[in-house]
Amino acid sequence: MAQGFIRTLIAALATVAALAGPLVVHAQIPLKSPSWSELSPQEKQVLAPLAQDWDKLDGARKQKWRGVAQRYPGMHPDEQQRLERQMQSWAQLTPEQRRVAREQYKSLKALPPDKKEEVRQKWEEYQNLPPERKRELEARPSKNGGRPMAPMRAPPPPPPPPPPRSSPASDAPR
Repeated sequence: MAQGFIRTLIAALATVAALAGPLVVHAQIPLKSPSWSELSPQEKQVLAPLAQDWDKLDGARKQKWRGVAQRYPGMHPDEQQRLERQMQSWAQLTPEQRRVAREQYKSLKALPPDKKEEVRQKWEEYQNLPPERKRELEARPSKNGGRPMAPMRAPPPPPPPPPPRSSPASDAPR
């Protein structure tokens, strides 16, 4: 799989997971698995990108997404827009692409802080590449022998804002 594509997926998953918060599931307690028609109008509006696949999701995933929909009204408009873009991108992935993205996210989450920072820096470098170069990288097979994936149909999420720069006066030696 193309490294750029996987990095985009990881970033999208990290954001959705951060917004979703922790989910505790006990194997003995089955989660209610509502059908699409059982969702509230507000939940349907927020979760619209997932409508086509909703009834194929397991109970735990449905509950996670319902939690996202419930927190949505309290989010800042920028967060809402980012979430909408990421849900649209996620909805366009095949089940296999989603599985791979989840595995990548789990492995990224398990990295030590210095390695996470290295991945973040590489992601920023990738984001700064010209579009032609990104397409070249997406077309290359991944290092693990997979074949290249088609680029995502929806645009990837925007990169995080750069850290604030200090003024030249504050950089001067004292």
